[in-house]
Amino acid sequence: MPQTDAEAVALTRDGNSEAFQALVERHSRAIFRLAHRMTGNPDDADDVVQETFLKAYKQLSRFESRANFSTWLHRIAVNCSIDLIRSRPHRESGHDTADLEQFGAAAEPSGSAGASPERLMLSSEVQSRITDAMTALSRMERAAFVLRHFEGQSIDEISRSLGLKTNATKHSIFRAVRKMRTALEPLIVTDDAATRMHAEHR
Repeated sequence: MPQTDAEAVALTRDGNSEAFQALVERHSRAIFRLAHRMTGNPDDADDVVQETFLKAYKQLSRFESRANFSTWLHRIAVNCSIDLIRSRPHRESGHDTADLEQFGAAAEPSGSAGASPERLMLSSEVQSRITDAMTALSRMERAAFVLRHFEGQSIDEISRSLGLKTNATKHSIFRAVRKMRTALEPLIVTDDAATRMHAEHR
């Protein structure tokens, strides 16, 4: 088995199908996680994974060897997820609301720099609650939220990707953020209380 992605890509270009299979095995789980986060459905995520690797194989001649294969594959997966979401019937209202720019911090890994011991203890419960909250979002809310707070795309980029007007994109993100805050509020309260208790016993 090729030791690096670059080696596997080079062998695949030379006609070695086993090398491409190595790439599939190496990256399929990460692509599935991304696709499931985007679509909220395991069957749809499986479809996205298959489409992603099919497109990657067909477009491998365009891949620049100096680039990161994982990043390139990630972008294809995001686009495949968006294509699947846009192919479904959907209705989005376009109310004009403020974009909650600062919510991105809530999506940061709980083990990031500066995290308190109390936050670290809550990490598994937080991840579980986030997963549950994500499943409660509509297709457009989930896609807009993931593109904004996990992929770091701008409002304009998300609007173009999802085929929505700017106000509809903002409203989708606003609704998603509101639902996520509601779902995570019990943990936020618990975290604040734990922090106070820790300070009182110092």
